[in-house]
Amino acid sequence: MNDLDRLRNEYEDRKRRFADKDLYSRFNLANLFMLQQREKSILSALEEHGLTNVSALSILEMGCGAGGVLTEFLNLGASPRRLYGMDLLVDRLVHAHEKLPTSHFVNANGGCIPFPMQTFDLVMQFTALSSILDTDLHKQISREMLRVLKPHGLLIWYDFWLNPTNPQTRGIRPKEIRELFPDCSCKFHRITLAPPIARRFVPISWGLSLFLETLKFLNTHYLAVITKPVST
Repeated sequence: MNDLDRLRNEYEDRKRRFADKDLYSRFNLANLFMLQQREKSILSALEEHGLTNVSALSILEMGCGAGGVLTEFLNLGASPRRLYGMDLLVDRLVHAHEKLPTSHFVNANGGCIPFPMQTFDLVMQFTALSSILDTDLHKQISREMLRVLKPHGLLIWYDFWLNPTNPQTRGIRPKEIRELFPDCSCKFHRITLAPPIARRFVPISWGLSLFLETLKFLNTHYLAVITKPVST
């Protein structure tokens, strides 16, 4: 079984295991906390790069799932007709299309992104690469994301550096991210309070959870903003 087939099976199993749970609902306070803190970090990163108006940006998410992240960018002001998503699983894309009927979705794997060179202002991956265990496929996907990114565009990476409870994932640390994007500029922000800790403390105290997240060493994800090298 190749890694993409393993991934398809794993996501089918996740759908079954979490069918009656609300771990990823906004009504779950811990999940709401993590989503809001992530959005705050993304807004700060975009502002740092002068992108306070995203309405004119063409945006691609590799591994878009059911469209949750793209919906967040719609709420930030992105044009729905400039939003593009791709995913390995057709049923997830059906849900994404229901949420964003005027956006564009394609069933494909990230190792062969079906768009021309330099198409997008913003290319994103959110916890997609950590679900892939094949390091050669990591390299292929990273090359493809850079290929479709415009010269002055941004690549936004949000993923685990550590997830010891799930053997179907593999954390990716800054050193490896730099190796995946050689010659690029990479700026890292260590964010997201470890989900087991968030689920324990957010219902008790939102303020305490905010404090714990500021300690950084309890955070399990990196938000990386990656830019292509400047041509000479």
